[in-house]
Amino acid sequence: MNSRIFLSLLAATVFITKAPLAKAVTNEELKIGVNQEFETLNPIIATTVAAKYMLYFAYRTLVYLDIDGQWKTQMLKEIPSLQNKKAKIISKNGKKFLETKIEIIETAKWGDGTPVTCKDLKLTVDIGRNTNVSIANREAYTDIEDVVWDEKTPKKCVVTFNKLLWNFYQNLPDVTPAHIEQAIFDKWGKEKEGYDRNTMYTKNPKLPGLYNGPYLISEVTLGSHLIYVPNPHFYGTKPKIKKIILRILPNTGTLEANLRSNTVDMIASIGMSFDQALIFDEKIKTEKLPYNVLFKSGTVYQHLDVNLDSPNLKDIRVRQALMYGLKKDDIMKSIFENKATNAIHWITPDDAWFTDDPKFVVSYKFDKKKAKSLLDEAGWTVGKDGYRFKDGQKLTLKMAGAAGVKLIDNIQAILQSQWKDIGIEILLKNEPGRVLFSETIPKRRFDLAIFSWSSNPEQSPESTFHSKNIPTEKNSWSGQNDTGWNNPKVDLNIEKLKEEFDPKKRKALIAEMIKAYTSEIPVIPLFFRPSNAVVPKNMKGFSLAGHQFYESYHAEKWDLQ
Repeated sequence: MNSRIFLSLLAATVFITKAPLAKAVTNEELKIGVNQEFETLNPIIATTVAAKYMLYFAYRTLVYLDIDGQWKTQMLKEIPSLQNKKAKIISKNGKKFLETKIEIIETAKWGDGTPVTCKDLKLTVDIGRNTNVSIANREAYTDIEDVVWDEKTPKKCVVTFNKLLWNFYQNLPDVTPAHIEQAIFDKWGKEKEGYDRNTMYTKNPKLPGLYNGPYLISEVTLGSHLIYVPNPHFYGTKPKIKKIILRILPNTGTLEANLRSNTVDMIASIGMSFDQALIFDEKIKTEKLPYNVLFKSGTVYQHLDVNLDSPNLKDIRVRQALMYGLKKDDIMKSIFENKATNAIHWITPDDAWFTDDPKFVVSYKFDKKKAKSLLDEAGWTVGKDGYRFKDGQKLTLKMAGAAGVKLIDNIQAILQSQWKDIGIEILLKNEPGRVLFSETIPKRRFDLAIFSWSSNPEQSPESTFHSKNIPTEKNSWSGQNDTGWNNPKVDLNIEKLKEEFDPKKRKALIAEMIKAYTSEIPVIPLFFRPSNAVVPKNMKGFSLAGHQFYESYHAEKWDLQ
């Protein structure tokens, strides 16, 4: 399900002026400000929003979710289905499998001119299955039994799934350039995280053959910028913008200043926080600045992961007290002007799987008295300083978050204040995103972790809920079940969900998971925040997606005539 966020600082002094840009933005060059840095550009290993956003300028998938939320082909001639007979149920030794036939379009090539073939897909599956590689959702690869093809027709693949997956076409993995990565995987795949360290996406991310999208990456400077130039071997619409520069500006307070000083021409959806975008939108109108602020309701789920193995959080009464002591209205009003959507669980109200039925959703209306009573019951008594103690230990929780992100700072300040009122001390541990998402969160070095993820409609929560996906040293910190949630019934329902072709039965399985999620509180839901971006007024062909296929996936359509 997911996707994560953030990162590092550009050392430059900029001064805010009231004057609009003197230089018009053209197709010669577009400079984009982002407030996060990638943890890796390898499409198999990458999990953060920043990594996917940056990768999608230069990379394309086999299928994709369009702006309107419809699954479409990208590099395939057509999406296989039972209806078009490109997919069929077969039996072997009494077990049912799903056999699909896919054909990669003839013109699909890597950036060095090498054709994209079934061999690339097979390598992806092999890498994803390998327990020495850090993978967010390994089941997406282990669910595939095999990928076979005839060497005479290397673009026609037979992909067999070892389960009857209703959404199998959505689970077709991202392809990896076998002509570059096969030898590396063969050499390093037997070593713990050996492939992760030695993939060319890490060693030489400027290599053209790593990418198959409209752009190639010509320059990468960590903590500073990436530069993209058109890919001469791209099979689709030729991009109009000749050079795109992504500038990493992790201190969100400097984004507007950089825009006004012409250091950047545009702010990406991983840029301004929602409250900043609202304020800047008003400035555009009053100062007649040459920009548009675009907003789109989406699936960006702001939440707090709860480390269920943290000694102070094992007791459900402490987690319940956190929920009852949380007054989300204060956040919604003071930061979002009530324009964000309250999250009661991980599913957005626009999703077909959403429910607010009290039979399945345990609600926690703000009740400070009840929160204090629960802590009393749990044996936490109030000390002289107003904080709670048990056995001589203060009730202290360390909250991890991304450094330099104003939105996170503001939310944390409110949470600290609200939970102090019930006697809980919150200590902040904010750090660069590269550290937060490669070390602190996957290695579960937190009590609470505030971040956001994005998902697609009707997406299985397997990677974040299934106990098999709890990151451990043994599995190379793979999986995104960072909370350590282990509920056998939820695991079973996730397995059933994958093989359930009846939409009503799938929704019923999700409802049972929602009941467990809101009862056991592995996560504290906050809100769904709209996506926003600031673009030049002359920008055409730009659309915010509101899901995991971010706007950069359509960069070849952008035009600054």
